[in-house]
Amino acid sequence: MTAGKTFILGFTDEEEGIYRADKNSPVVIFDDFTSGKHWVDFDFKVKSSAMKILKAKNNINFRYCYYYMTTINIDISEHKRLWISRYSKIKIPVPSLEVQEYVVSILDNFETLINDISQGLPREIELRQKQYEYYREKLLNFPK
Repeated sequence: MTAGKTFILGFTDEEEGIYRADKNSPVVIFDDFTSGKHWVDFDFKVKSSAMKILKAKNNINFRYCYYYMTTINIDISEHKRLWISRYSKIKIPVPSLEVQEYVVSILDNFETLINDISQGLPREIELRQKQYEYYREKLLNFPK
């Protein structure tokens, strides 16, 4: 991540300094100055000294914690490290694992509907556009 909150800057063939993450061992990367945060479930190269890598603890749905973090609003107008001074002191309310999983399933589904081109809102817009074109053609080619 960059100060502008750019998530992926490019790709590398480097093999040293690669942080290993995957679907079974995801991490959250957190920019200490901008409070930008991203869910990462793929290998990546660390290029920022201001980046914190957060890992899951046992008996907690880590995705639940990530979603909770996205709701935290902290003033970032001052240029200072936010993890130690602010974020690390915030207590996340942790309901039962069952409730955490339920919340995550709803939020994951919502995220899919918004961002997944093949399923969500973009797909719905595409279908409505095709429907509009179909009826427009029917109307314009109506027999006289």
